[in-house]
Amino acid sequence: MSKTTKKSHSLLTCIALIILLAICIGLYRPALTRFYEAFYPIKYAETVENAAKTYGISSSLVYAVIHTESHFDPDAVSSAEAMGLMQLTDDTYQWALQRTNQEDTYDPQVLFIPEENIRWGVVVLSLLSEQFTDTETLLAAYNAGQGHVREWLSDPAYSADGKTLHTIPYAETEEYIKRVLNARKQYKNLYELD
Repeated sequence: MSKTTKKSHSLLTCIALIILLAICIGLYRPALTRFYEAFYPIKYAETVENAAKTYGISSSLVYAVIHTESHFDPDAVSSAEAMGLMQLTDDTYQWALQRTNQEDTYDPQVLFIPEENIRWGVVVLSLLSEQFTDTETLLAAYNAGQGHVREWLSDPAYSADGKTLHTIPYAETEEYIKRVLNARKQYKNLYELD
């Protein structure tokens, strides 16, 4: 082969590799997006969107909490006896029921009904947001309880300003917050949610 032929052959090989790489990238991105959408699904969309709008909570946060709490299993029950999609305990449900002007009758079995669990979970997030304006602090209260978080906020070892936490004494709660915030980021990126 002549030098010119070798150069032409090398150039064609490079062009073919570039085209192949472009095709692979073009196929890779949609496949990766489908993978992420399968791992971060949108379920109960109408219920989530309505509850989020009604109670002033971002839908991305609601989906992230559901994803982190139950992975969209409406029959989930935790070791702490938290129930349903948003993992509400009986005490939390009763607290939310008492704090609202709704005329619902107390029935913990409603927490296994997806639409009711989402509604009450969003009510809880909304009520907590009245006390805790920082998202991380709000999530700490959702996970560890508002009493614990109020104690932490009053302790300079955990909070410098009484509104945000610079240290979370429960490793489980700290990990929970990270997981919810990561899931929220994914929901925002994948679905362009608020």
